[in-house]
Amino acid sequence: MPWIYLVIAVFFEIAATTALKMSEGFSRLTPSVLSLLGYGISFFFLSKTLLVLPLGITYAVWSGLGIAALALIGWVAFNQKLDAAAVLGLTLIVSGVLVIQLLSKTSGH
Repeated sequence: MPWIYLVIAVFFEIAATTALKMSEGFSRLTPSVLSLLGYGISFFFLSKTLLVLPLGITYAVWSGLGIAALALIGWVAFNQKLDAAAVLGLTLIVSGVLVIQLLSKTSGH
């Protein structure tokens, strides 16, 4: 169950950060409210995850997946360019998350 909670936390963090971008510095009401709600839900499920999984592993997966997904959203939805170094860095982040998930004994499998 903690991995499901973590996936939910990541999803809402991604949605909240996307809404934060769309809020234009909290000057637009709907995206601002969605951002705050999304972060609240994300932190709720992150806190449930931390009851079972180690802090470092949880945060590495949560932030790593969020970074990679938001870079992709920025590229697709907001026309933000990614150069070769950014793509390499994002690939390393995702690779690190996969190593933790698939190979680490500290991840609570």
